[in-house]
Amino acid sequence: MIKKLLLASAASALLAGAASAADLPRRAAPPPVFTPVPVFTWTGFYAGTHTSYGITDNGAIITRGNNGPGAGPLLAPNFTNTVANVATNRRIAAFSAETDKVGKIGGGIGYNYQFTPGSGFVIGAEASWTWSDLTRGRSYISPLNDVSTYRQSLDWIGLVTGRVGYAFDRVLVYGMGGFAYGNVFYDANFRSNNAAAGFPTAYAGRYSDLETGYAYGGGIEYAVPTDSFLNYFSVGRYLGIKSEAITLKAEYVRYDLGSRNVVVGSINPATGGQFVAAANGSYTSRFNTEGHLIRAGFNYKFGGF
Repeated sequence: MIKKLLLASAASALLAGAASAADLPRRAAPPPVFTPVPVFTWTGFYAGTHTSYGITDNGAIITRGNNGPGAGPLLAPNFTNTVANVATNRRIAAFSAETDKVGKIGGGIGYNYQFTPGSGFVIGAEASWTWSDLTRGRSYISPLNDVSTYRQSLDWIGLVTGRVGYAFDRVLVYGMGGFAYGNVFYDANFRSNNAAAGFPTAYAGRYSDLETGYAYGGGIEYAVPTDSFLNYFSVGRYLGIKSEAITLKAEYVRYDLGSRNVVVGSINPATGGQFVAAANGSYTSRFNTEGHLIRAGFNYKFGGF
């Protein structure tokens, strides 16, 4: 009898425990962890390299004559009337030439600030340098067989510009404008038609120095996602350069370094090409340096503040 009572008590206890467990709240699975997708921002420093295609304007080289003290109704016996030479096309008054060429290489550094991460307005500043190596030259032969040769070049050009644009996430469209400077070379050589003297150079002038001006343009830039296959073509990753992003860009630049008057003076071959008296007259050739650059390259973007 006692044994049956013990079994009944144990069964009752088990049933009561099961009922109590059923009344307890069930343990719910933890909610999934939400990881926000990082929003790209253009804010930060950047540095990179580019190549270019340059086109010079077809601007005319203007030449005028400068008669010396002997000019007038009674010219000195050996005086060269340079004003008349230009008027009669012995020396051409306006001569145009243009050229285009693939530039060697260039680079730049800058900083962008984006007001709203993701999509929004971006402002910035950039300093860049391009080895342009643009040279143009032409020769003119007058009806009397006088030869005039002109040559000018823009070896390199530097820009310090501001940038304003709008970012569509990883795509940035921008305009730019600011200061331009570059190394120019201007040269004019006028040969005579004196066959007996071996067609010597009668007048010559040149200028080589830094010129300044302005530039403006615009472009588009794309930030490559970190998981893109294009990152495998990044040079920096093989050189140990760590950056937040790599951007690809294409842009157009219009530059104007102004104009320069070059005195083309008379020289004396008998004295090794030295300039002779102003009474022989001279010429002034006006050169200008304007053109266009199409640049393509990439930048490494670093952190900003």
